[in-house]
Amino acid sequence: THIMLYCVILHTRVSFVFCLCLSELREAFKEFDYDADGFIHYKDIADCMRTMGYMPTEMELIEIIQQIKMKWGGHVDFDDFCELIGPRMVAETAHMVGLSELRSAFKQFDFNGDGKISSDEFKEAMKTLLGEKLKKGELEEILSDIDLNKDGNIDFDEFLMMLSAQ
Repeated sequence: THIMLYCVILHTRVSFVFCLCLSELREAFKEFDYDADGFIHYKDIADCMRTMGYMPTEMELIEIIQQIKMKWGGHVDFDDFCELIGPRMVAETAHMVGLSELRSAFKQFDFNGDGKISSDEFKEAMKTLLGEKLKKGELEEILSDIDLNKDGNIDFDEFLMMLSAQ
């Protein structure tokens, strides 16, 4: 799914931010899915975006609404909503993330609080944040890219290096 695409590709410096935004996206989507049918009408997209603190320009709204009308007949499901809105949210909020937010993000993955994210913790956090399981190969590929000292864990420094690498 599109959620998986955005959250699993942790090679970008803002992907952890997106994972943290995922619960906010899900909450906003549910709020504007008035009949709980799994879709939001294009007329509600602007208000939905604004409730998350994103202030789209008129041109952005026109582009988004046209896309929703043409691709999905005027209604958008959660995966497509994430595909449309997720990158915009990440781009707008990534520069505002401070050290305390980064520590908080790290702690969401470090369940036992030992200062390291093990592969099991990472797998469980991704499942919790995404609501989906990672395939074994995907997990190993992501971890090998992040785990610079190859000790099998992600420490806070590696976490920061991954976020700042571009």
